[in-house]
Formats: sequence, C-alpha cells, structure tokens
Amino acid sequence: MRYKVRPADFRVEEQVRLPPDDRGPFAVYRVRKRGVTTPTVRARLAARLGVPQRAVAFPALKDKVAVAVQHATVRGGGPRRVTGPGFTAERVAWLSRPLTPGDIVANRFALTLRDMTAAEAAAVSRRMEHLGVNGLPNYFDRQRFGSFALDEPDAPPIGKLILRRDAENALRVYLTRPAVGDPPEVVRFKRFAADHWPDWEALFAAAPRPSNYRSVLTYLRDHPHPSETTYRRALDLITRRLLSLHLAAYQSLLWNRIAGRYLTAVLGEPPSEIEIAGERLPLHRAAPGLADDLPLPGHRAVYRPEVAQIVARVLAEEGFELRDLKARILKNAYLPRGSRAVWLRPLGMSVSAPSPDELFIGRWQLDVAFTLPRGSYGTLVLRAAGGGD
Repeated sequence: MRYKVRPADFRVEEQVRLPPDDRGPFAVYRVRKRGVTTPTVRARLAARLGVPQRAVAFPALKDKVAVAVQHATVRGGGPRRVTGPGFTAERVAWLSRPLTPGDIVANRFALTLRDMTAAEAAAVSRRMEHLGVNGLPNYFDRQRFGSFALDEPDAPPIGKLILRRDAENALRVYLTRPAVGDPPEVVRFKRFAADHWPDWEALFAAAPRPSNYRSVLTYLRDHPHPSETTYRRALDLITRRLLSLHLAAYQSLLWNRIAGRYLTAVLGEPPSEIEIAGERLPLHRAAPGLADDLPLPGHRAVYRPEVAQIVARVLAEEGFELRDLKARILKNAYLPRGSRAVWLRPLGMSVSAPSPDELFIGRWQLDVAFTLPRGSYGTLVLRAAGGGD
C-alpha cells in the first residue's frame, strides 16, 4: 500500500473553533496549500503582505506532500484574498488575539491509498472499517521525530542531552548531526561541521544564510575557548521554537513507551507491532471501554500508582527519574505540560469499494476519509490499517 504518491492523494482540512469576536487587530486567513511546507507558506504569505514573518502565525504544521487547508492569523490584517506559489489564502474573520493550537478542534482527512493487489485492498478496507469501530493506540507518529538523527538512530536526541544538562554535546549535535527533517543544504553544512569541529571560523563561513546556526556560531567565534557556561549560553541562542521541538520530541518518545507498556499491562500481549522512530511499539486492535489519559512526562507530572511504576521503569532505562525531566540549563524553553488520550477512535470513517488504480496499471486503490482530534496522526491510522509497517 502506498499513500502520498501525489499531494492530491492526501487531503486534510483543519477544523477550528473561532472565539466570538466582532473585530480585532488579527485577521484570520483560511489557507489552502499544496506541495509546500507550512513554514514556507508562512514566509510567502508574509512577503505578499509586506509584513515580517513574526506577524504571521499558524497554530499547527501540516504535511508538505498534501493538499491542506489550515488557518493563520496576521497582525494588522490584509486584503481579502492573497495568492502565492503553492497557496491561496482567504480572510474569514478578525480576532483580538492569534489562534493557538487549543483553537483547533479536529482534522478531517480524505485520502487515496494506492498500488495494492485486489486482496490487499480488500484487507486494508476491512482493517480501516475495524479501526473506525475499535480504534488504535494514540501514539505520536514519525512526523513528531523529524529532529532525530538521520544516520545514527541510536544516538541520544538533543532533548535528552538537554535534560542531562550536557550543553556541550547538545550543541555539538545541533551543529553537526544531520536530522531526519533537514533540507539538503543543512545536511551538507552539518557534515562539514562534524569534520571541522570546533573550528568556529570555518563553521561560521559554511553555515547557511540566513540561519540560526550563524547566531550560535557568532557567539562561539567570540569565545574560542568555551567553558560549560559558554556552551549553555550558546545553547540558549537556539530559537525557542527549535529548542521546544527538540524537548517535545524526546518527551513524545518517552510517552509512546509509557503508553505502549500501559496498554500491554491492561490489554495483554498485542497481536502485532508498529515501528515509530526506530522503536517497536505494541499495536492492540481493540480496547473496550478504555478512555484513559496519560500525562506527558515532566517533573511535575502525577500518575496513578500502577502507571507510576511503568513510568519509573521507562525513565530508569534512560538514566532519569521523574524529577530530572526539567530543562534546567535553558532559560526560555520547557517541556510541554498536559496529558494525552492513550486510545484513539477515528470518527466518521468512510471507505470506498476498491477500484482500478489510475496511476499503477493493474493495481487497486481505495478512497478513505475520517476525522481525528487535534494532535493525532492520520498517517498512524494508515500504517495501522496496512498492518503496522
């Protein structure tokens, strides 16, 4: 089974709850993008409006290989319609504040699954319908881990190094280790940096323009013999958004492990597994009556005794206790707080009959649609329907 063969095969529409407001300084745009990333659209929309990028805010990111409808707020407003390469934007409301992730209610997915035999298409159809009734574990999927190492799956993530208070190695990883989500020019720079560490002048000259790498390297270039304090100050020069992404990615890995072990403790051994970020996690097929939330691991998280035992074991394997899960060496970035439902039930599941695939002659395709709550992953549903691969 293949999906995202072309952007039109993966369609997602963000559903938001707009706060009641007659007028405010922020214009809300409904943005339709195709084949481009959300940060790219943000930059292009800002350029079209003649405002700095910081004036444009998207409450969530959407896939690049997709046709996605999402929302943005623009301080100061703009014309009713804005177009640019890969996107169109329609002004739909005015607000007194920017939209936040909490304003997103759900995402509706409409997807085309391709390149299957007739038997595979029938099996995927049955599994999709099963998922619509019974649900699946609500793991963070691969997109959450784009900051993890590209070539070193066992290397410590930056978030883990920050929690260990190892600023030097966290900074080294940031500057020298290509990550899954890095564009080619950043991969080239990081491989150069690994070969020339710690020649700050050479690294600064090679760093992409513009980029946060240059801000960090300017500081290191001015402190050619860095101490641990110097490394911590340089680490704090990484943008808050990036540091938060690194911390959230490692926290999500821990939550996935905790959730998987909790489900196995409650439901027994699973019939299969699913691979996420290099980890094999249990893939249970049903959880009658299960509606539990599990807190995201952090130094203030509180767990029920039976869950606390699982958390303690997961953290001990990483060399941590719960009290260690605080980014003490950073000034402006923190582990997210909150909880996450451990079980996911797609709503409004619709599955077409298999039909001949117009792109792969002699093969079959399916059209499926479903709605997921904010923060859950349509790709996870698809991979579970495909057997967990």
